[in-house]
Amino acid sequence: MAENQQNLLQRLISWRVSAAMEPHPPNETVMRLQQPLVDLLEKYYFRLEVEGWERVPDRTCLVVGVHSGAALTMDAWSLVSAWHKHFEGKRFLHGTAHDVLMAAPGLGDYFRSVGVIAANRTSVSAALDQGEDVVVWPGGEVDSMRSWFKRDVATLAGRRGFVKQAIRSGVPILPVATVGGHDTVFVLSEGKWLANGLDRLLGLKKTLRGANLPIIAGFPFPIAVEILPAHVPLPAKIRTELLEPIEVDDDPERADDEAYVQKIYDQVEAEIQAGMDRLAARRSLPVLG
Repeated sequence: MAENQQNLLQRLISWRVSAAMEPHPPNETVMRLQQPLVDLLEKYYFRLEVEGWERVPDRTCLVVGVHSGAALTMDAWSLVSAWHKHFEGKRFLHGTAHDVLMAAPGLGDYFRSVGVIAANRTSVSAALDQGEDVVVWPGGEVDSMRSWFKRDVATLAGRRGFVKQAIRSGVPILPVATVGGHDTVFVLSEGKWLANGLDRLLGLKKTLRGANLPIIAGFPFPIAVEILPAHVPLPAKIRTELLEPIEVDDDPERADDEAYVQKIYDQVEAEIQAGMDRLAARRSLPVLG
């Protein structure tokens, strides 16, 4: 029974995600209607600060960063929104999201309407080939669902696919540092033990492509287990910095050079960590900023 349910869930996710394989521009009506609310949230609720726009390359780039806040990553959302606003819609940044989120009714539909694509090689390659910028968060669920006590740790989880992607697509990497997103909800436990237990019962780890089932403290539930969003983000101050771009060798064969790929990965991770350290030093108190 569990195996049949798992296969059904996998087919459902695959069907829903297939709609996000081809990158599309955002729905202008949706963007226009949401903009007043977005402006209010960024200015007064999250008190967003984004700096380093002068470092954005003049050509297509692969933006790489961390994102925080369990299933609702406000630092990721605010970066994409700020990019759209800064470039007045003339240069679009595709956000990327986990298959489970892209398949979620309502949430996945909204993501697609604002140009978010599935976080896989097919979708990202297609967008970059079209000359459109893409942002990826290599750490995935390990990053977004890390413990609150690791909130200022750059977590790329050893996933080096973004380096190979940049090489194969012939684009520079633009690292991004951000802090504050993990103060929008408090991840008390990463829930690896819970994920392992459910996997033994239902075999969901492969389907959900994740090893964490975080236990959170937030609003409106003081304690909750979060797979899909189970909280309303707290009004934490979010600080983001676009860092110096990193050029990569555009010879496709370099993607198979493990030493070279690791070198670029280490450089990106170190740059993001240094940026997060600088931004975290400005924080006075959690949430309040």
